Amino acid sequence: MTTTFNVKAVRKLFPILQTPANCQPLVYLDNAATTQKPLSVIQAISDYYQNCNANVHRASHHLSTKATLGFEKARQTVQQFINASTSDEIIWTRGATEAINLVAYSYGYHFIKAGDEILVTILEHHANIVPWQQLAKATGAKLKVVSINTAGELDQQDFHNKLNKKTKLVCLSHISNAIGTINPIRQLIKEAHDVGALVLIDAAQSAAHTKLDVQALDCDFLVFSGHKLYGPTGIGVLYAKRALLDMMPPWQMGGEMIELVTLEDTRFNRVPFKFEAGTPNIAGAFGLASAIEFINQFDLHQVTQHEIALASYAESLIQHLPGIRFYSKASNRIGIVSFLIEGHHPQDIGLLLDQQGIAVRVGHHCTMPLMQHFNINGTIRASFALYNTTQEVELFASALADICQPATMVPRHVELADNEHKNVENKLTKKLLSFNNWDQRYRHLMQLGKQLPPWTDQQKTDDKLIPGCESRVWLKITYQAETNQFNITADSDARVMKGLLALLINFYDGQSPDFIESYDITTEFSRIGLDKHLSPSRSNGLIAIINRIKQEARVINSP
Repeated sequence: MTTTFNVKAVRKLFPILQTPANCQPLVYLDNAATTQKPLSVIQAISDYYQNCNANVHRASHHLSTKATLGFEKARQTVQQFINASTSDEIIWTRGATEAINLVAYSYGYHFIKAGDEILVTILEHHANIVPWQQLAKATGAKLKVVSINTAGELDQQDFHNKLNKKTKLVCLSHISNAIGTINPIRQLIKEAHDVGALVLIDAAQSAAHTKLDVQALDCDFLVFSGHKLYGPTGIGVLYAKRALLDMMPPWQMGGEMIELVTLEDTRFNRVPFKFEAGTPNIAGAFGLASAIEFINQFDLHQVTQHEIALASYAESLIQHLPGIRFYSKASNRIGIVSFLIEGHHPQDIGLLLDQQGIAVRVGHHCTMPLMQHFNINGTIRASFALYNTTQEVELFASALADICQPATMVPRHVELADNEHKNVENKLTKKLLSFNNWDQRYRHLMQLGKQLPPWTDQQKTDDKLIPGCESRVWLKITYQAETNQFNITADSDARVMKGLLALLINFYDGQSPDFIESYDITTEFSRIGLDKHLSPSRSNGLIAIINRIKQEARVINSP
């Protein structure tokens, strides 16, 4: 693979990508979730707090004036970035999600009525489904969903068929965050306008990859977040046509969005301030402006081609892995590879890649309806940015191939001998501590999990499903009164979790309620370092399982 993009120079601009001595390099392939931040953005935020920290618009002193000028200059930077006709059409929000909710509450609840139709697509992020779903329920409007073809591309004929004179609002992602599909929004906006509908574009995924021109697109609303655009979290943008903003009422009340308040009534501020109640994220606006200035240094088309080339290279390296299925198959898409590998739970792959310093995203990517359409629970997603390299792709592919290799069998785990817990504790702990790194320990845990008898589909009932786990876990606890012992069996759809279940069973199975209630198993986990090498969600799942077992013990012990 060849590229003309100077990645080496770009990487020097990102402090987090500079590997400290004796540390594992970071291969960051989770850019669709959030991008890393260049030093210039970090410094812009720091500079605000160090040199002009003050509230905006509300004071006559020098610092406030300086902060206000920078804040409004940042708004103008956004205006120019998306080519809005005036900076008054730029509303600061906490992110794309809040921007969509602003439109739903301020426009939707006042102008959408029973019998109206709202059109979304199955590609949407939850943030561009749930507000409209709830709006439809509250107003009596109807939510209609456009489907996709087998390549994950929007079914344009279905879009055309579902548009009609009742359609009042079309809410459409520019680019799918889950599978990278680029929608032909210019054409779709025109079709929607032809039937009199307004159009909201979710550009959260496209702002860093595609030149946005709201006047050329003629969209009515457009939203995006700073943190996917090399900017800070907690800052985002709503663009809306001025005529719409003038007719929309405020959606939050407080300071700044008012012009005059008496005890009898309130006169609201002008656009854009009537939508910006309270102290805004001033530092975030400074940071987002800096991020836009950063991205404006580059030829965005060249950046996008670099990212697409990396994704294609990754696909070419992993396409021969047994059982691999790709879901990012659209002919027009950004640098995203979304896939599954038969026989390997996504959570397991994500965890084992993380042990080698490779960050990917696993799960439903906040697109559950899309995953349900594919009849899957989620995918593994590698998403690329301008600082990623071919060497990183090769490391990712090599690590993935290694994970998918048949594991070398290890000796069967120790059996309980006369319920002597100390014997089990010593042998299992010693075995896990004998490995040099956590990659090897996880592989051993997976081998332990293989020894758990798999449950049938009939056994996997909802009453045995443990809530709060990152993957699905089923647990059965049976108390034998004659022996005063618990018998515990379990299963999971993730190999690592099955290994953790095997570990728990070895400690708890055959033990008395008194022992289970009193024994602090978390101390044992700390000894082997498990508390430091599980993701928060995986730890929460493990804690939920332990709590369920202890709860059963308390029931037996209660008078």
